[in-house]
Amino acid sequence: MHSYLDFEKPVADIEGKIQELRALASGGETVDVEDEIERLKVKSSQTLKDIYAKLTPWQKTQVARHPDRPHALDYISGLIEDFTPLSGDRKFAEDHALIAGLGRFRGQSVAVLAQEKGHNTQSRLKHNFGMVRPEGYRKAVRIMEMAERFSLPVLTLVDTAGAYPGKGAEERGQSEAIARSTDAGLGLATPNVSLVIGEGGSGGAIAIATANKVLMLQHAVYSVISPEGAASILWRDSTRSQDAATNMKITAQDLQQLGVIDGIVEEPVGGAHRAKETVISRAGDAVEAALAELSKLDAAGLRKQRREKFLQIGRTLG
Repeated sequence: MHSYLDFEKPVADIEGKIQELRALASGGETVDVEDEIERLKVKSSQTLKDIYAKLTPWQKTQVARHPDRPHALDYISGLIEDFTPLSGDRKFAEDHALIAGLGRFRGQSVAVLAQEKGHNTQSRLKHNFGMVRPEGYRKAVRIMEMAERFSLPVLTLVDTAGAYPGKGAEERGQSEAIARSTDAGLGLATPNVSLVIGEGGSGGAIAIATANKVLMLQHAVYSVISPEGAASILWRDSTRSQDAATNMKITAQDLQQLGVIDGIVEEPVGGAHRAKETVISRAGDAVEAALAELSKLDAAGLRKQRREKFLQIGRTLG
């Protein structure tokens, strides 16, 4: 059974009826319910398609946060062979919110940086809900420098509500660590591709998303602040998060129009959580195409392309 979002209630109701009919059939009732079940399946599929064809920005935010949505470790498992995790920033500690390591992506050696939210209570606590601390960003810088030393492309998977805002993180230089990581991405002499798989939250996301190519899943969101945070600041009312989401232009479709991202990876109808293997495969195809395009550029060309990409965002939105 899927975990249904509020706006998916019509689909949940139909699926509930299907379950009731199946229970009736398995209980030995003589009534033939197969035709009715098939009819309801078609209706459920069409209803889901209709709902997802016109999602609001706030509904997309809910989809991006869905607990069953595939997370970074799912993508690493599905796309990266011989993945070897690398731990620690060599300064303070290991940060499990940011997974880093080396592996092979479709035959090509790559460095991977990925924000992992966790999938249950235990793993969410371990990975700090994907909120990276300074040592995580310093680890990212270390891996990017290693990738450059060995001429490895860098693949980053973005999925965070934002950088960790705790007292300890601030004491250890959170803003400086984010700035260093952002700068390291901008200055890389090797290709880097970033994929926003869920939430791209503020500086916590941009710290590993200053890439030559930034891709987003169809129902992912990418913003300078969460809708709830923006509503609290603008209207001092976090319940107006729907208004904030609508006005902030946080969807992949809006951001592609604005030139902030370079491509959108289509999700299965009903979101990535309904067909994880399919969306991971599609994401892999998009990353492969982006890396193939970037492989034509030398170090100077990569830096120039990246610099122009982000300067153009400022010119367009300024």
